[in-house]
Amino acid sequence: MGTAELQMSPEEMRACARRVVELLVERTETLGDGPPWDGEFQQGLAEQFHKMPPEEGREATEVIEQVAREILPLAARLDHPRFFGFVPVSPTWPSVLADFMAAAWTVNQCTWLTASGPSQIELTVIDWIRQWLGCPDGAGGLFVSGASEAAVHALVAAREAVGAPAGPVVYMSDQTHGSIARAATTVGVRPEHVRSLPSDSEYRLDVELLARRVAADRAAGLVPIAVCANAGTASTGTVDPLAELADYCAAEGIWLHVDAAYGGFAVVTETGRRQLGGIGRADSVSLDAHKWFFQPYEAGCLIVKDVRTLERPFTLRHDVIQDTIWGSNHPNVADRGLQLSRAARSLKLWMSVQTFGMAAFRRAVLSGLELARRAEEQIQSDPILELLHPASLSIVCFRVNPGGLDEDTLKTLNAHVLAKVFWDGHSFISSTTLRQTFALRLCIVNRATTSADVRETLDRVAQIGRDWVQNYGRATK
Repeated sequence: MGTAELQMSPEEMRACARRVVELLVERTETLGDGPPWDGEFQQGLAEQFHKMPPEEGREATEVIEQVAREILPLAARLDHPRFFGFVPVSPTWPSVLADFMAAAWTVNQCTWLTASGPSQIELTVIDWIRQWLGCPDGAGGLFVSGASEAAVHALVAAREAVGAPAGPVVYMSDQTHGSIARAATTVGVRPEHVRSLPSDSEYRLDVELLARRVAADRAAGLVPIAVCANAGTASTGTVDPLAELADYCAAEGIWLHVDAAYGGFAVVTETGRRQLGGIGRADSVSLDAHKWFFQPYEAGCLIVKDVRTLERPFTLRHDVIQDTIWGSNHPNVADRGLQLSRAARSLKLWMSVQTFGMAAFRRAVLSGLELARRAEEQIQSDPILELLHPASLSIVCFRVNPGGLDEDTLKTLNAHVLAKVFWDGHSFISSTTLRQTFALRLCIVNRATTSADVRETLDRVAQIGRDWVQNYGRATK
């Protein structure tokens, strides 16, 4: 016996959708006028929301308004043009609509039978990315939630490529994102065999040190299975010597995985291709289109040099889904990764590129590169600011340093600056640690960010620093 209780009339559906669109457009139009962050303590939110579900429903528009006014705003506004912390996101409107449409179409893109159209779009978009990276014919992959999940898939492929040996070892630099080490232990590498090697003076993976460590591990009876390189570290945006690492790994028979979650899409520009030279020679590359390719979250992808290295460990033995094997030579994306039921993640990238064209995307990526260069110039020209690492891709690391202060006092000063910028609400920046030095950090990947946004943020940082120094001088007299 069916029920219509969980349905809406067409008029109600349209009214709700119209209101959501109005709220989203209103938010977009006014986003830059407010602060880039808002939040509330857990106790207050629990008192408001941690209640039993209602037995009887409410008006849908009332629920929509509450979500829009009381829940979603209490978060980092990662698409704010002056949000420079972590790695921001600024999705295009067509990509947002693509997620809406795919959800409403109830697409399950696990097999060709259940979603042939969306599956072909994923194959197409993956091949676009393959070509942008310069990977060979025969390379392929899949969309996943993000680089953390992609790394798990890549390291499974690396492990299986050498026969799932006992005593596997994975190598990376001390600048590598923690999710890569977590992926290594997830696929069965013992924590003590995840080698975090000291980076060189430019925060890059030291190939000579890597070679010595690999030789020592082999002499001890261990089996190196993968080297994990960076194409844009989260701290500084540094790119490891990818071509040199590709040469080394090929000679040694070791899988090369490149974490390009943040920086990978710079390859759509000529400048980015130069900085990421050699990336197409890797055995696997992970990228997040929800970072520097202007998509909503859940737009990670993994490209492998030989797609069969994913299909061998992940292809399903079909039983209850045996009827989904429809037609010959039709790829099922679920046979390339862990997830069976899966959304049509690639549709948003396809729709946004179809709408705006690649030239517009290149200009948006180039804007981040150029704004980082200008930020570096402004930092170098301001006597109270100190550049701690040159702009790399679109990240700049610096600090306030008026001179004459010891390192502990400088850390106190810069922590104060970070907190003051945060609570003033004009901008959002974050910090990192470089060789035990507390550093302020700008990551500029928002397509709507202007040179004025960057300039004003740095001006505020410098002024807060000057005010602190003035007060510090009075206090020490």
